[in-house]
Amino acid sequence: MEKTKGGCHCGKVQYEVEVDISAPVLECNCSICQGKGLLLSFVKKEQMHIISGEEFLKEYRFNTGKIAHKFCTNCGVQVFSEGLSGEGETTYAVNVRTLNNIDVSILTRMPYDGKAI
Repeated sequence: MEKTKGGCHCGKVQYEVEVDISAPVLECNCSICQGKGLLLSFVKKEQMHIISGEEFLKEYRFNTGKIAHKFCTNCGVQVFSEGLSGEGETTYAVNVRTLNNIDVSILTRMPYDGKAI
């Protein structure tokens, strides 16, 4: 695990997260993840800290409405999603493409069939 920072395209939303970038990232084929090209790493609430720009975050929910897809209202970039784990704990799905200085070509991708849900 390492602490790293990330944010949206325009820089209004900034966050710090403790994430294991050597672990596989989820590459979901559901309509939203595939359309946005999201690569996701899941972290617990205590591993995520919004540094600035929380007031610029808006959420989008679809299907069951259980996941809040959070994006910047200024530039539109989805930085993370928020939901509950199977154990009922707040969990974040960080869009690793929004991490600072990340080379996505070195990441191990784990396909997930979100279309089937």
